[in-house]
Amino acid sequence: MKPSAVEETAKADQYYRAGRDIMNNIHFIGIGGISMSGIAELMLSEGKKVSGSDSRESQITKRLEELGAKIGYPQKAENIPEDTETVVVTAAIHEDNPELKEARRRGLDVRTRADFLGQIMRGYDIPVAVAGTHGKTTTTAMVSKILLAAGMDPTISIGGMLRDIGGNFRIGSRKYFVMEACEYTNSYHSFYPGIGIILNIEEDHLDFFKDIEDIRLSFHKYALNIPDDGVLIINKDIEGFDVVAGGLKCRVVTFGSDPSSDYRAEHITYDEYARPSFEVVHGEERRKISLGVCGEHNVINALAAIAASDEMKIRYEYLADGLKSYTGTDRRFEIKGTVKGFTVIDDYAHHPTEIRATLSTAAKYPHHELWVVFQPHTYTRTRALLDEFADALTLADHVICAEIYAARETDTLGMSGDLLREKISEKGTDCYYFPTFGEIENFIEKTLTDNDLLITMGAGDVVKIGEELLEKV
Repeated sequence: MKPSAVEETAKADQYYRAGRDIMNNIHFIGIGGISMSGIAELMLSEGKKVSGSDSRESQITKRLEELGAKIGYPQKAENIPEDTETVVVTAAIHEDNPELKEARRRGLDVRTRADFLGQIMRGYDIPVAVAGTHGKTTTTAMVSKILLAAGMDPTISIGGMLRDIGGNFRIGSRKYFVMEACEYTNSYHSFYPGIGIILNIEEDHLDFFKDIEDIRLSFHKYALNIPDDGVLIINKDIEGFDVVAGGLKCRVVTFGSDPSSDYRAEHITYDEYARPSFEVVHGEERRKISLGVCGEHNVINALAAIAASDEMKIRYEYLADGLKSYTGTDRRFEIKGTVKGFTVIDDYAHHPTEIRATLSTAAKYPHHELWVVFQPHTYTRTRALLDEFADALTLADHVICAEIYAARETDTLGMSGDLLREKISEKGTDCYYFPTFGEIENFIEKTLTDNDLLITMGAGDVVKIGEELLEKV
């Protein structure tokens, strides 16, 4: 019989307490990764003995070694110290990895990064986890900035580089832990937040999920992990809302454009750089908020952050200051600079909904012609959403398609950047395809003129195009 949510929560509590007492010698396979390195540094700060491995030395691994970690290069069985108790791995580590095989042979306690992080967060008084198909990094950053403005000294784990903390991980006090919770491979099922947030739910990661109903059920399982005395903060506009939020024992607080939402925005205006100001309405209370980031989609993200802040009793002045002073994380409508009279912006958007949000924001930003260099991310996503990608990109004046960024995939499934170009061109939008970044950069240099706006867009390495153009100045 499948255990109930209460039984699973009790099991997790026991798992955390036991692990906290005996877990002292920890080995991280791939310790130089952005997320793994942050967790390793946290363990070092708690006096744990930390070892690890990576393919090569980096600035990240050098810093960890300075803090006391023992790191081996490259990955091999002998890197695991004899007194190791726990081995932590990411989803990218395969069973044929020599260190993972050695850990299995020795019968060591092997845990995924998500499982290990979920265990850690249970040691905090108020763990906050931000989930959703889009906007996780931005909303996690907003909540973090509010807590920092209030002097609450949070521990933070975020999926992007937040300039205010000098990276993607911050070690703070043991009261607040704010973290981004990714749905891919159901990794967020390892988390038990006191405050759980769901921003939106759409079709994505269809190389793992079967369909949208499977995705909704996955988010429902995440919500079930919230304890009875916790709270789920969820977008009331989500299609299938009752499937996700129904049958929960925790409180449910809603936000969004639905008139019945607990938190909603009214009187939205924009400044000359598309940064919104609005009134947040909560019951009879009205508060004026101005954001330091662009776009209407960030109004929705801010509503979720405001609701979470109210749950943590953050005063209005800190809330307003945190949101106003947050000017974005890397690769989220990030203004990179100006070259030959045109502005270069980089954005992580890699789903049609995200593309629409970014291009709607760009429409309010000062420019003459809007150019987008789009790099599709993974063959499965491109195949599943090809028509939706083409529709969303028609919001630009001109589109340049790069080749698909394969990421973890090897089968092209018959997909290509040129196929996307055909779809976009059929819809009447000026569109080009070049197989290499060099060709794209040459075309841009010859074609764009003063006051044009160029957005490099995608979750792969398309950011290099804008950076290389700027280096030529």
